Amino acid sequence: MGASRSKSVDLPGLHGSEALGNELYQGKHRRKSSLKEEPEAVFEKEVCLASEMQDNEMREVEIKNHKLLLIKTNGEFSAIGHLCTHYGSQLVNGVLSHGRVRCPRHGACFNVKTGDIEEFPCLDGLQSYKTEVQDGKVIIFTTSSALDVNRRTQSMVTRSLVNRNVTLLLGGGPASLICAETLRQEGYTGRIILATKEMHLPYDRPKLSKALDINIENILLRKPEFYSTYGIEVLTNKEATSVNTKKRKVSFKDRTTQHYDNLLLATGSIPRMLGCLGADLGNVCLLRSLDDANRINELATAKNVIIVGASFIGMEVAACLVEKASSVSVVGNSEVPYQHVLGTEIGKTIMKAFELEDVKFYMTDHVIELRGENGLLKEAVLASGKVLPADVCVVGIGVTPATYYLHGSQIKTDPKGTVIVDEYMKTSADGVFAAGDVTSFPLPLHKNQQVNIGHWQLAHKQGYIAALNMQKRKIAINTVPFFWTFFFGKSLRYAGYGAGFEEVIIQGNKDELKFVAFYIKEDKVVAVASLNYDPVVAQVAEVLASGKTISKHEAQDVKMPWLQYI
Repeated sequence: MGASRSKSVDLPGLHGSEALGNELYQGKHRRKSSLKEEPEAVFEKEVCLASEMQDNEMREVEIKNHKLLLIKTNGEFSAIGHLCTHYGSQLVNGVLSHGRVRCPRHGACFNVKTGDIEEFPCLDGLQSYKTEVQDGKVIIFTTSSALDVNRRTQSMVTRSLVNRNVTLLLGGGPASLICAETLRQEGYTGRIILATKEMHLPYDRPKLSKALDINIENILLRKPEFYSTYGIEVLTNKEATSVNTKKRKVSFKDRTTQHYDNLLLATGSIPRMLGCLGADLGNVCLLRSLDDANRINELATAKNVIIVGASFIGMEVAACLVEKASSVSVVGNSEVPYQHVLGTEIGKTIMKAFELEDVKFYMTDHVIELRGENGLLKEAVLASGKVLPADVCVVGIGVTPATYYLHGSQIKTDPKGTVIVDEYMKTSADGVFAAGDVTSFPLPLHKNQQVNIGHWQLAHKQGYIAALNMQKRKIAINTVPFFWTFFFGKSLRYAGYGAGFEEVIIQGNKDELKFVAFYIKEDKVVAVASLNYDPVVAQVAEVLASGKTISKHEAQDVKMPWLQYI
């Protein structure tokens, strides 16, 4: 076989006539037609009396069968789209604080006046609508087309061939995509190249372990035409093998090289494989890519499945396969699932919920051998002596940072291989930034100590911060980590950084799977998790984001006095 070939998204206008290439196009200012279009008619609608709403209140209002979110803050009214642009949650159920509304499900935040993104995960902002109070009545001004679309893509420029500067983004996840989009939003007209070793455009990776049987078209973060419109070159099947920071050059597996002026390292992580005998059998699987997910789904249908690892990926795959597989067994070395992150009590509660769905658990145990016939798995041998029938094994025992291509470079990494960055996402090498799973960064919530956190939301935020500082904006990262997991129609949410927690305070009813857990360290809340208890995690995230703290005593109080800080 010859060297692998890379694939790029065609960029019409960038490879055409020179006249086209030398012009600067802006997304919000397309080339005008010779025929002037009539401006769309603006109409107004009275939605309520000003006296009907209290300060810091949100409500949904309807105009021509379209819902909007009406907000009153500091005596002023504003209106924006009513659904979060991430997964479409109703923002009226979220948290209003400090001029923004936070989605209750996954933590994205939007400015109440402009609809602009103020916290991730999401790609688009919200529509905003002119709002006035006339004779004590709240009036919204809009057009029919503005009502039709809840979301709003930020204004962006595209590439100009006059600008010879090159920004190279390694990795096909949200960190690279958000970095590219932010650069265009900031007016950067140089060349942007996004190189990923995958065969697909950037997609919504967290959905893989929640669905498995999924089509790429349904999870793309942006459609192909988006990249063409804004002059973002995407090279698929393009794996970096080395970085020369002195020459500002990256070498790839296909033996090509690329010069850069600014470089983003956002290559994510690599799932760990078992080290036991039989780990190389044909139906022992890792889950990282779309192809991995589809393969697991195909292999597991009506088969005996063993999942090694009882944390988030393993448990989501177990929940996903219960109705497809003949049996699902989870092998974990802790006492209960999620023990190190959520604690023993919460882990035990969720394990019971899985057992009610016929998932079998073999905890405080591990696989010492995988046995097969004709290259295919047949059974798993545990350290306890148990032998489990197994047609498929899915391994979810953690990840390592994908930084192997940095060996020999001058970019500093820690002993675990993560790239050390400062608060601006800058590495030790000039012009080189890093974002996402590969980073060790200073977290303000953790006294600015270096941490490595593989959250989807953080990858967005770090890509955003990296782009701003490529543009010399000198803006430091300041965020509250936020993640979620999903099983059997329920979603557990988590915010903060709870490493080394000393105590867990639980309110609600664990048996009914309706609770909130506060993670305590040094007599204050460092993280929170909840199940069927919205919007408490979003509320805590807002308190922590404001720089305030919640004491252990306040967390114990069922009246939640800490809500006053929002």
